[in-house]
Amino acid sequence: MPRILFWLVLIFVVQWLWKRARRDDARRAAGPHPSNSPASERARGAGPSARSSAPASAQLPDPLVRCAQCGVHAPFSDALVVDGHSFCSRDHAQRFAKRPTGRTAR
Repeated sequence: MPRILFWLVLIFVVQWLWKRARRDDARRAAGPHPSNSPASERARGAGPSARSSAPASAQLPDPLVRCAQCGVHAPFSDALVVDGHSFCSRDHAQRFAKRPTGRTAR
């Protein structure tokens, strides 16, 4: 039992050291930047969660909307919006407009 415990602790220590070395290499490769150094973050009281994970200029993906006629999801930039309904094509918008409503569908 003591051998197993020794090997488990050894594996965890080696893994921790390896991850720490990779993190340090990544910081060195990014270059010196005084405002992002760990010491300046500790001085400000900011932790890793205070840093933004995405650059300020990154754009969000185009949201998908559901076609009212066929149910296919299409990007909002490609969809047609008619009377508050989204459509994947002009043909589907015309078919939706021609279909009978609840009062005349008998």
